[in-house]
Amino acid sequence: MPGLGMWFSALFPFILLYSARGQVSYSIPEEMAKGSTVGNIAQDLGLDPQRLRLGKARIYSGDSAEYIALNKDTGFLLIKDKMDRESLCAKTTPCALHLQLILENPMELYTITVEITDINDNQPTFQKKRVHFEISESAVTGARFMLEGAMDADVGVNDLQSYSLKPTDNFALELRSQARGDKKVEMVLQKPLDREKKGVITLLLTAVDGGDPQLSGTVQIDVTVLDANDNAPVFTQKVYKAVITENAANGFKITTVSATDADEGFNGHVTYYIANKEENVRNMFFIDQNSGEVTLKGLVDFEKAIHYKIDIQAKDHGGLSDSCKLMIDVLDVNDNKPVINLLSVSNSVSEDSALGTVVAMMKVDDADSGVNGQIHCIINDNIPFALTSQSSNFISLRIEQELDREKDAEYNISITCSDQGVPALSSSTSLTLQISDVNDNAPVFEKSKYDAFVMENNSPGLSVLTVKATDADWNQNARVSYILEDSTVNGVSVSSCVSVHPDSGLITAVRSFDFETLKDFHFRIKAQDGGSPPLSCNVTVKLTIQDQNDNAPQVLYPVQTGASALAEIVPRAADVGYLVTKVVAVDVDSGQNAWLSYKLQKAPDRALFEVGLQNGEIRTVRQVTDKDAVKQKLTVVVEDNGQPSRSAVVSINVAVADSFPEVLSEFSDFTHEKQHDENLTFYLVLALAVVSLLFIVSVISIISVKIYRWRQNKLFYESGANLPVIPYYPPVYADGTLQHVYNYEMCGTTDSRMSDGKFVRPYSQNTLMSQSRLGTVQRQKEQEVDELTLEVRIS
Repeated sequence: MPGLGMWFSALFPFILLYSARGQVSYSIPEEMAKGSTVGNIAQDLGLDPQRLRLGKARIYSGDSAEYIALNKDTGFLLIKDKMDRESLCAKTTPCALHLQLILENPMELYTITVEITDINDNQPTFQKKRVHFEISESAVTGARFMLEGAMDADVGVNDLQSYSLKPTDNFALELRSQARGDKKVEMVLQKPLDREKKGVITLLLTAVDGGDPQLSGTVQIDVTVLDANDNAPVFTQKVYKAVITENAANGFKITTVSATDADEGFNGHVTYYIANKEENVRNMFFIDQNSGEVTLKGLVDFEKAIHYKIDIQAKDHGGLSDSCKLMIDVLDVNDNKPVINLLSVSNSVSEDSALGTVVAMMKVDDADSGVNGQIHCIINDNIPFALTSQSSNFISLRIEQELDREKDAEYNISITCSDQGVPALSSSTSLTLQISDVNDNAPVFEKSKYDAFVMENNSPGLSVLTVKATDADWNQNARVSYILEDSTVNGVSVSSCVSVHPDSGLITAVRSFDFETLKDFHFRIKAQDGGSPPLSCNVTVKLTIQDQNDNAPQVLYPVQTGASALAEIVPRAADVGYLVTKVVAVDVDSGQNAWLSYKLQKAPDRALFEVGLQNGEIRTVRQVTDKDAVKQKLTVVVEDNGQPSRSAVVSINVAVADSFPEVLSEFSDFTHEKQHDENLTFYLVLALAVVSLLFIVSVISIISVKIYRWRQNKLFYESGANLPVIPYYPPVYADGTLQHVYNYEMCGTTDSRMSDGKFVRPYSQNTLMSQSRLGTVQRQKEQEVDELTLEVRIS
């Protein structure tokens, strides 16, 4: 219809019937051209057109054909294909399409109802073009003859409205309203027939609808006038009722109708006919013309029709007839499973999604009715999702509990919908939902703390330890990087001591370590993931420097000087085990590397002296005799217990004499082998000078030691990492030499019998630090130089 589009365009502002929250309705005429506009859904629902594009808007029409399309850019609903209201809805009014607008991100559902109004595009039609009647001339005035009505596919005002019969010389047309709104058309005899005057009468029945313009249809009626037939058939009931279940077998007997005719013979024989104009009725049911038995000829489907109305005529051979109606109700059986249509499904959802987030929407239909069409849907247990129903057949799958990708990264969700019929029928569908990761887990180290060990004098770049942290997240959120946290070791940055590989966690030494300077230190490693924002954790690593035997023992006493001519005096009356002197040595290494042992390497008479293996004490082994030489030069080797061991050698002069002049004589011989003895007065003066000198040196040494100890304590508290000159040793092996160490004072006179040795107090670290009388000042200066060198190396 060419002018329809223009007419509709003018009418468009008035076709929006109403718009409620989430629902909008339109009314359009049928047969609109493709591309015609139905309405602006975005404007009518109050949506931003951009929401249609970003939300992937689409129209869902269910199982029916798609007649309406959506323009996502403009929001207009357009005609996708021409719609014939008669094909879509037949006589059902109103005729409407029920559509759904589906949006995603977030999921939303809107209901759209498009009512299709009728236009007068169908004219009334008769099933037959010609109808033949045989009527006896004896038919009385008022006799009725049922005519076949016309069919008009249109509805409302465009439907069939009236009939007319021409000519009206013998017959008049009468319409009777039926219970369901249609009209029964009958031809009533108004003037007696006379076969002798006119044996055949031709009539024209016209059906007219109410459209503009009006459309009509005609059928020709041929009436043959017969000789007299006095009585017409009469049905025993005007309305018959029957019930049949859907899916009943072909040939199923529904009921039997009966009509009687008072005439006898040929005029009293009644035949039965189905007078319905609808093809579906004629194809579905069959009536035996002679017995009036009505049987099922086709397949009855409750979902297509729930009741049928059959018009049945009974005619005798004289042309007289009667009519009745057979009302058949169809009972529903549960023969349809629920049908699940997934409208929208999310392939993945973030683990931090809010409770109530919709992840899928579906529509569930069951063509059955009553309890057979009541649907209940369930999902598999132990999953954090639940089904909620927006309406009777629209169901949403929502998040009910918090999601955790680290526990379940994927869910296979099975949805089963069952009806309430007996037996119940069900359908199932399944969907897979991936849980996307968010950075909600910090890295975790395999250990709460790490201990590493490095041998001193290591080469730079040595691999020390590998730390390992894991992250329960996924992909970039689980990619762990290792970072060395900034701190100081002895005043310098820890990065100058160790480094960590950012990917593997391998810790390497940056420089060589010295156990005597630095025994251990702590630093922290941070493990950080690649999320945004990143998460991290820390772990403490303790690095212990292991000692190497890289220092030889140092002899503290007796002090070795190139010009020393001092000697230890042993009286000839000394008992066995007499303590001659004690060799005191230390080793700045630790552990077994500092365990010292003493050996007598060289002596004029090995049977006279021995040295303690652990304590370094030189004692007499036997009684001294007059035959023993006055001059005894002993050589002692001090060795540590390292691998390989290191050693030091000390020479000791021993004088075996009873008088001091004798000692002086032998002492002079130690230093000047080629000189001759002087007189006694010279030796006495020399002895007094030496004793005085020793006294002065001793006083100076004690003062120097006190000053040095004060300075050492000050340095110790200023830097906890500075090492003392003489390390601590277990009490079992004091300094690796003696179990008990003693200081002693010696007073020498010209008379050896007057010489005396006095033990003052147990030997301690402070005493060891005093060293000897002659070498204290010199060793203190050497220590200061060593400490300065160590500080430079650390810096």
